[in-house]
Amino acid sequence: MSEKVFKKINVTGCSTESYEKAIDVAVAKAGESLRGMAWFEVTEMRGAVSDGAVTEYQATVEVAFRVD
Repeated sequence: MSEKVFKKINVTGCSTESYEKAIDVAVAKAGESLRGMAWFEVTEMRGAVSDGAVTEYQATVEVAFRVD
């Protein structure tokens, strides 16, 4: 059977280092409870500012996983 079905969830990762690290954190954490992850899509990027400096990077991603 070549047909595939996927479901997507939204997760937000946070990092004090970079957006890339925030994405990695989000996907890794989702992988702890999902199986069959196939791809992700970044839907939002934002951050926190304190005293005029960036203190946190936040990335919301849609993670898709295959439905059995």
